[in-house]
Amino acid sequence: MAGKVSGIRISSTTASYESRSGSRKSSSSTTNTTCSIISFSSTYKLNNTTTTNLSIKSLETKRCHKSSTICSAVMLDSNSDQMELDITLSPRVNAVKPSKTVAISDQATALVESGVPVIRLAAGEPDFDTPAVIAEAGMNATCEGYTRYSPNAGTLELRTAICKKLKEENGISYTPDQVVVSNGAKQSTLQAVLAICSPRDEVIIPAPFYVSYPEMARLADATPVILPASISENFLLDPKILESKITEKSRLLILCSPSNPTGSVYPKKLLEEIARVVAKHPRLLVISDEIYEHIIYKPAVHTSFASLPGMWERTLTVNGFSKTFAMTGWRLGYIAGPTHFVAACNKIQSQSTSGASSISQKAAVAALGMGYAGGETVAHMVKAFRERRDFLVSAFRELDGVKISEPQGAFYLFLDFSYYYGSEVDGFGLIKDSESLCRYFLEKGQVALVPGDAFGDDTCIRISYAASLDTLKAAAERIKKATLALKPSVSV
Repeated sequence: MAGKVSGIRISSTTASYESRSGSRKSSSSTTNTTCSIISFSSTYKLNNTTTTNLSIKSLETKRCHKSSTICSAVMLDSNSDQMELDITLSPRVNAVKPSKTVAISDQATALVESGVPVIRLAAGEPDFDTPAVIAEAGMNATCEGYTRYSPNAGTLELRTAICKKLKEENGISYTPDQVVVSNGAKQSTLQAVLAICSPRDEVIIPAPFYVSYPEMARLADATPVILPASISENFLLDPKILESKITEKSRLLILCSPSNPTGSVYPKKLLEEIARVVAKHPRLLVISDEIYEHIIYKPAVHTSFASLPGMWERTLTVNGFSKTFAMTGWRLGYIAGPTHFVAACNKIQSQSTSGASSISQKAAVAALGMGYAGGETVAHMVKAFRERRDFLVSAFRELDGVKISEPQGAFYLFLDFSYYYGSEVDGFGLIKDSESLCRYFLEKGQVALVPGDAFGDDTCIRISYAASLDTLKAAAERIKKATLALKPSVSV
């Protein structure tokens, strides 16, 4: 493509996709960049009208040349000569992979907006509205003039309320100066990784993992070390494997319980075993991601890692309001830990986003005032999530070859569908991995799911049951129907 703007001619390659109307959208792509292209081709019947050119090609990663630097040239026109302007991007950015969960969710939304009746079960977002008392607090904050910048670490009112919550619900004690409020738990986690890791440090991440953990390590010039956990062990980290992988470069262990994407919950006894391993290594710190702590199904019980003997001093606890209180759009999370580390996180935040939304913080104070674990309102949500989980577990147990680890928390099923890899489908092609299987379910079943390779386990796919029971019933029927057309390879 060559374009000319104000005397500058830009030369680059392009990646494109077709919308429903057939128009093409493109974005610059350069040598040695990692680009994600989603594309599906199909013909759908909408209101008795045939619609074509809805295409979404499979998520592919393409790498050009061996150099780790993205290079592009901008040619500056002049009367007598041309000069190349270096618009190189950072190798650090080039090392980071785009999020498949975001890409698939966006593509599914685009299809729905185009008129395709896709059922979206890819995003990790509660389908409930933010509780009224929280919404009202946010509206009141706006009307009462709480619309200015907030303190960088968060308002004292909210940090004090967080300390009270952590003491009463989690058994861990902090002072307000040991808490930093950010624009979501993801920002809190990233800032902790950046604050703690030096180049070539190792970040230990049990798999399946939340998609962003390895990329956060790479942004810090650290090395993600992935420790796979099996479905037969409910995707829980084996302390013996952990101990065997710790080196002098090991700096961080990231734990997530209840887990995204598996819904697994670490029992206290297992966490104690992990803590004993961690205690042997004075350089090893722990980030404990507890964002799903109250979306948990009895008899499972949540345990905060920092509450274990000897772990407070080396643990950074991450939490937030998005999941428990259905406040994803309010963008509010927090981190709590020893002053030295939290102050470093606060420093990074002061030079990036500064303080979180003042309005959201007023709403968060109201959320923490709803009672222990969110009171009856949150208990009602959890009851609905459990009913949905029970339905899906029962439904998928009817499918041959599908392996299930019943989730004890969060709102995801992480199902092993590898039995069907190797299937050839007329009009589609080979099902060879989780990515092609999810493409198949989207194209033939019109259900958007996330391939397990995004979470470090290519045998599985993730289904979010943050949707109504009626929607889940329709989705299960579509997936079953599409699966019946698959013929597993004899070798699988």
